Amino acid sequence: MIDIRPNTLDFCGTCVAVCHVDAIEVLEAAINIDQKTCDDCCKCVYVCPLLFLSSDILLLTT
Repeated sequence: MIDIRPNTLDFCGTCVAVCHVDAIEVLEAAINIDQKTCDDCCKCVYVCPLLFLSSDILLLTT
């Protein structure tokens, strides 16, 4: 599961651009990740320039 660290987003949209299942939506004041659609590839976590996104999966696979 991909987590968004509270009060840290800058809404750059990089995560949206790399999400191949279109699970991430940038809203006016938030980013929404549809956990049912997300396949936990963690590409969004890797490309996030300021480490706003995190995942427990990365801890298990590294």
